[in-house]
Amino acid sequence: MAIEEVTEGPVKAAAALAVPRYPVAPNVRVNVRSGPGTTYDLVRVLPENASVPINCQQPGERVTGPYGTTNVWDCIGNGQYVSDAYVRTGSDGYVAPRCS
Repeated sequence: MAIEEVTEGPVKAAAALAVPRYPVAPNVRVNVRSGPGTTYDLVRVLPENASVPINCQQPGERVTGPYGTTNVWDCIGNGQYVSDAYVRTGSDGYVAPRCS
């Protein structure tokens, strides 16, 4: 059985909506950066008790947060990154594809 990748249309849109969301640390307002590190520009601040999609992940600056110390950064939108140390993924490693 062949599997065909959907590249456009309503099925593609539905697949995009299927990206799992993960909660950020409770009662913490997490900084969203333009790249995988704290020296990148601040894009916005997530509200307390937010949840985020993880579109892809990449290594960057090592950060310590409520969920440990890691150099993994989660891309939650175009040019929007948060440290995985603040996102409860249930894993110490990658849970999404690496960003290209």
